[in-house]
Amino acid sequence: MGNKLTACTSILIGKDASIDGTIMIGRNEDAKAAWPKHMVVHQRGEMPNHFISKDTRLEIDLPEESARYTATPEWTDKDGLFEEDGINEYDVAMSATESAYSNPLVLGYDPLVENGLNEEAMITVVLPYVKTAREGVQRLGNLIAKYGTGETNGVLFADNDEAWYFETGAGHYWVAQRIPDDSYAVVANQLAIQEIDFNDTNNFMFHPGIQEFVEKHDLNPDPATFNFRKIFGTADRSDAIYSEPRVWVGHQMFSPRQATEETPESTELPFIMKPDHKLSIFDAQNYLSNHYEGTEFNPLGHGEHAHKYRPISLAKTQESHILQMNRPGANIHWLAMGVAAESTYVPFFNGITDTPAPYKRGKLPAQLNSAYWIFKHASVLVDSHLHDFLPLLRDVQKERNAAAIKMIAETDRRLPSLKGEARATFLTRQSDDYATDTLNAYKKLSLELITKMTDYCELNFNTDENL
Repeated sequence: MGNKLTACTSILIGKDASIDGTIMIGRNEDAKAAWPKHMVVHQRGEMPNHFISKDTRLEIDLPEESARYTATPEWTDKDGLFEEDGINEYDVAMSATESAYSNPLVLGYDPLVENGLNEEAMITVVLPYVKTAREGVQRLGNLIAKYGTGETNGVLFADNDEAWYFETGAGHYWVAQRIPDDSYAVVANQLAIQEIDFNDTNNFMFHPGIQEFVEKHDLNPDPATFNFRKIFGTADRSDAIYSEPRVWVGHQMFSPRQATEETPESTELPFIMKPDHKLSIFDAQNYLSNHYEGTEFNPLGHGEHAHKYRPISLAKTQESHILQMNRPGANIHWLAMGVAAESTYVPFFNGITDTPAPYKRGKLPAQLNSAYWIFKHASVLVDSHLHDFLPLLRDVQKERNAAAIKMIAETDRRLPSLKGEARATFLTRQSDDYATDTLNAYKKLSLELITKMTDYCELNFNTDENL
């Protein structure tokens, strides 16, 4: 599969910005409209001690001990793993990556590295080996400083205390910023981090040589500050059409009272925002499912601006995830296979030992014993007669969302009395049952849609009842 640039949208929510005190990091993985993903659990000690990337041929020696973690790899490892997102047994969450761009000036002095550490391998060589979000930031930063990277990317980290956003700016240089507890951030294929306070190590981490690099090569257009986005990033017409509108719509959803002066093509949109109201898991899901509903930019509309901007949820989304941390019960890896707007986020508890068989299979061509293809099947059927079929899909989504909240509440009530193997077995069963019920609901929906479609054939004729 190789390069996944120009894709993905991300959201990070601090614990005091959420309605229930949880920390949420989430992202849409966008690459191809038909490219299956799997959902797996890697067991403790499963990882090899030496890693070779099929994407870049990079070789890395790995620590002896590897933790259990969830992941969503590609259906084939021909071009690499692309594990993308997961939570490990130490309750560290990671999502990689949000593709971005560096400007030619910085790349002239620190070029991208052809055989470096790219998106394909980041989860695999970082997540099994860290016990806090900060450790994750530091490990990834050290690896990129040593081996370099061939892409400009953003990476999301969280644990039960804080959320971090990490960005590479060139071949070896990087920064990371802690998301304030009372704030959120939305990111869309641009370098997002702005002012860096090098004296505030509680909230910023960075390559130790980045200041010297920037000063040596006269890269800072405003030496009185250190604005990472302006030094390393881009700000061209493609950003205004492709990236900025997705940030704008997030601010309109969550901070409308503060964002009154913003427009879809604003070039100075802030990275960190405080929400006007506390955000729920469904707010995060609705953002990752957004396609400018209620605006003239909705691609499902018919106005002259319907396709002006790139939506957040679109056909080439392979999967969408939200990693919900700092929960009173088990943390949750929420996963929506396929197009988020036409799928359902399934909660997989951290601590499960396995996932249902349909989530571990799926390839090309399509096969309807695969979770990815079951969701995609319903999605393309709905697309065929959107006006008639979308309400039927929405009914299923609403029922499944309510069922998820009910199931999670029941699980949380039972967990305190369970330890060790009994806890893992219970969490696995709860996750499996909900995931299976949701697949069955989408299979039923698809059959209902096919039944309704039988009368849509152009080879139809309405006979005069008088004949």
